[in-house]
Amino acid sequence: MNASRSPAPERITAKTKLIDAAHELVRRQGYAATTVDQICAAAGVTKGAFFHHFPSKEDLGVAAAAQWTARAAPLFELPPYTRLEDPLERLLGHIDMRMAMIDGPAEGFTCFVGTMAQETFASNEALREASSESITAYCEALAVDVQAAIDRHGIRDNITAESVAWHVQTVLQGAFVIAKASGDPEKARESVRHLRRYIEAIFNISS
Repeated sequence: MNASRSPAPERITAKTKLIDAAHELVRRQGYAATTVDQICAAAGVTKGAFFHHFPSKEDLGVAAAAQWTARAAPLFELPPYTRLEDPLERLLGHIDMRMAMIDGPAEGFTCFVGTMAQETFASNEALREASSESITAYCEALAVDVQAAIDRHGIRDNITAESVAWHVQTVLQGAFVIAKASGDPEKARESVRHLRRYIEAIFNISS
């Protein structure tokens, strides 16, 4: 999971601007409330440019979910904790980083695909599937370090790496909802602190 080199900067195109705008607006106000006109205005591109790149708002949503996954990759490759030798320390470092990211307005730290999935899971199969693929990719990447930590340290109750990774994602998504509902990021951070305590407990780390 350590990166051998930094990724090349992403070219800023009209398509990229539209995806960026979708990420920002959907996290701020939801998928249903976000219109094509709003996305174009936020991106600074014409409606004609939108339909040149995306046949519909749904197609943009699917593309934006895939790009959300691609942009999450540096979370697993670039931060200093990823160079720690102990995989359990890498796992805890990742959780600490996710907690530190919970700061400021909710649209700045909440999850695009999580927000979209909550709204569209029963009404739009393409968007539900795109959200699922992105969330699953996160869990699969995290499970690599979880499994390495299990191999090195052991774990209680025959818990699997996959289930731990999914639990981390579940807590994070729930914390984002709590932050939105309460208007208080500290409530979300406290949930992630409890998550860290849980990881320490299942790996039998003494306080």
